[in-house]
Formats: sequence, C-alpha cells, structure tokens
Amino acid sequence: MVMPIFGASSIVPRKIRLMLGLSITVLIVPMLPPVAFISPLSAQGILLLVQQILIGVAMGFLLKLAFESLLLGGLSTAMPMGLGFANIVDPQNGIQVPVLSTFFTILGTLLFLSMNGHLLALQVLVDSFSGLPIGPIGLSSDSILTIALWGSQVFLGGILIALPAIMIITLINITFGVMTKAAPQLNIFAVGFPTTMAAGFLVIFLTLPNLLPRFMSLIEEVFETMRLILGVS
Repeated sequence: MVMPIFGASSIVPRKIRLMLGLSITVLIVPMLPPVAFISPLSAQGILLLVQQILIGVAMGFLLKLAFESLLLGGLSTAMPMGLGFANIVDPQNGIQVPVLSTFFTILGTLLFLSMNGHLLALQVLVDSFSGLPIGPIGLSSDSILTIALWGSQVFLGGILIALPAIMIITLINITFGVMTKAAPQLNIFAVGFPTTMAAGFLVIFLTLPNLLPRFMSLIEEVFETMRLILGVS
C-alpha cells in the first residue's frame, strides 16, 4: 500500500497489488512463530489488525521518505536552473513535479531494484514478526518519535543532492549581477537563462555518479532504522 514502486497506483494496478499482497502472505505465514487464536471479528482482533497495519505503514513510510529526498533534490536543482516550469506527472505520487525530480526518482528506483532493496524490505517484513510479535505490544512512543524525526533526512538528502548545482548556479547569478551593474545595457535575460541552464546540466552530468553512493547510504540508514524500531538484529 505504501511501499515505493509497488505501492504506486499508476505503476502497479490495484488488482496486481492485491494479488501480490496475498501471495506474500501465503509465503510468509508458514515461517511465522505460532500465534494464539484470536477471532478477527472481535474487538481484540480488530485492534490487532489496525496495529499490524500501522506497523506496516510505518515501515513503508520510512522507505518512501528516502525516495522523497530524490524528488526534493530534483526540485531544488530545477528551480535555480530555470526548469521549474517543465513539469511532468510523478508516477510514484501522481502529482506534477519538475522533470529533474522524475529523472532522479527513476534513477533511484533502478538503483533500489539493482541493490535488491525490494528483497531486503521483504526480509525485514518477515523478521518483524519475530522482533515485534503479533500481540498487544506495538510500536513504542520512542519508535514513533524516531520515525517522525527521520523525516529530517528527506531535507538533508535532497539538499546534499542539489547542493553542487545550487552553488554553481548561485555563483553564476552573482557574476551576471556584477556584469549587469558594470554594463547595464547587457540583456541579462537573453544571456543568463541559457547559461544557467547549460551550467546546471553540466553540473548534473558531472555529479551524477555521486548519486549512487549517497542514495545507497540513505537506503541503508532506512533499513537500520527499520530494524531498530522492529527489534530485528
């Protein structure tokens, strides 16, 4: 429902997601520790159901935050470049985002799949039933606070991705400001716009190899946080 890639309704149809969830359930149930029988229609059963859904949503939300850092990085890069008007529908969220955000998200998705991130997420899901068994004890207040505070990593990761382009374009704008002051007859819009856009693309091309280790580090931090919250070693 909330996991990146598989949770995107524009990428994976609802019926496919339902079949995938049922298939994963059938595969996981034999590996789970024995659980006391509880009627699913009783008050206790409904509370446990809601509790387990919230735990799963928290896990998927953490992964989604890592992908949101790519979206924010693309947005922070596109705006100073002058590409803020070039929007496209984001398949993950179904909203209009700059083209660079979609480009970074697609790269992040491919990197996530290449490092078997989806398999690691399923492994953490299986281990969570051992570290945090089905019962009256769910996520603690400290775990909820950890999830809330981890949202700051979205802004940190996004700014670190966009920082080289922001610095270079800022220096270019300062240079054009000095040139305009020295030569007021210079048409700054005719010269500055293509220059900042070309410089932005050049910086993206040069810094793109750094996207892999930065995003992988962010994903590893996500999984470490998930294991810490769920009590999985």
